Amino acid sequence: MLERLFKLRENKTNVRTELVAGLTTFLAMAYIIFVNPAILAEAKMPFGAVFAATCMAAAVGCFLMAFLANYPIALAPGMGLNAYFAFGVVGGMGHTWQVALGCVFISGVIFLIISVLPIREWIVNAIPKSLKMAIAAGIGLFLALIALKNAGIVVAHPATLVTHGKMTSWPVVMAVLGFVLIVALEHRRIMGGVIIGILVVTAVSILAGQQKFVGIFDAPPSIGPVFLQMDLAGALKVGLVTVVFAFLFVDLFDNTGTLIALAHRGGFMRPDGTVPRLRSVLISDSAAAMLGAAAGTSTTTSYIESALGINAGGRTGLTAAAVGVLFLLALFLSPLAASIPAYATAPALLYVACLMARGLTEIEWSDVTEAAPAVIAAIAMPFTFSIADGIAFGFISYAGIKVAAGRYREVHPAVAILAVLFVIKYMVIG
Repeated sequence: MLERLFKLRENKTNVRTELVAGLTTFLAMAYIIFVNPAILAEAKMPFGAVFAATCMAAAVGCFLMAFLANYPIALAPGMGLNAYFAFGVVGGMGHTWQVALGCVFISGVIFLIISVLPIREWIVNAIPKSLKMAIAAGIGLFLALIALKNAGIVVAHPATLVTHGKMTSWPVVMAVLGFVLIVALEHRRIMGGVIIGILVVTAVSILAGQQKFVGIFDAPPSIGPVFLQMDLAGALKVGLVTVVFAFLFVDLFDNTGTLIALAHRGGFMRPDGTVPRLRSVLISDSAAAMLGAAAGTSTTTSYIESALGINAGGRTGLTAAAVGVLFLLALFLSPLAASIPAYATAPALLYVACLMARGLTEIEWSDVTEAAPAVIAAIAMPFTFSIADGIAFGFISYAGIKVAAGRYREVHPAVAILAVLFVIKYMVIG
């Protein structure tokens, strides 16, 4: 049956190799089952229900990729978008988490439509590389600020807006040690380095009496409080167009970039640069984004950590299916998730931020008309505490600078249209 489903011999692999690859990928990305509920809890979403939704959305996404596309690519709720959901849309704009879920669902529907039609490639090709890289780096800086805030390293100040917290406090010390441990483990290529760092900080905190231990195993919590709770009517309001676009835009580039990188890493890409079964891959990840919102979590996306499973020999959807099964088994770890403090997940956020920030190296620094809009987009995200505003500032400044420099021909029509729409949005809505 497995041979018929996944064509193992054709892909020069076997069941044992695929299962080991699946375990490797899962350990590299399992931190999301602890981090995602903690972040969305800031949006007043019930922790246990979000934990269940995270595991279910990840499992469904992995199964879609496994059985529709037969690729060893795992999916789960994405970092960055979950932070934008909690701190930007709910915390910053004051919308309910039900409305935010509606925005994620609508963006998933649009994502599925443009994936089926030949629109996705046109949009991706329209955006200049410098802005693409800046958006990825900006999300990293946004995550870094949230990580430092959760650790107590950065706190509010009435005169300077922000300052450092008490550097000898337990959360700060543990977060710093956790970050050092995660970086050291990842440098040594220790499998599951991020999740080990989270668990070590948690264990030390429990032993020191700084954190309550709830348990490890229990029956899965109910997904009911968040399942199908999207407020679609609220999400369709004019003022939320930018929010929907932000979810769609970031997921579009995050998914596309990840898929291209993984296809190249796994040797799936043809000599002409095309990817076999690409439409099935695109439909799988876009459907996962939509179904993840229905389950009750932020946008589900492809994970670059799948590269570790590919390096371990994963070549078919059996790897992704194995990851999906492991996410279902993780449903029984809800007490452990509830035992993990925010300062234990902060180092994981900061580590992911460091990886995303390397997109700044891809900016064309020799051309100031490319570099300046990119920098504006990147720094606007943490400074405005909004991914959507960072994207908008980047597009507006790119089009404006190019026109003012007499290089208007370099502005793709799609970029010009989006820049104008963003300007109108700020003029009308603010």
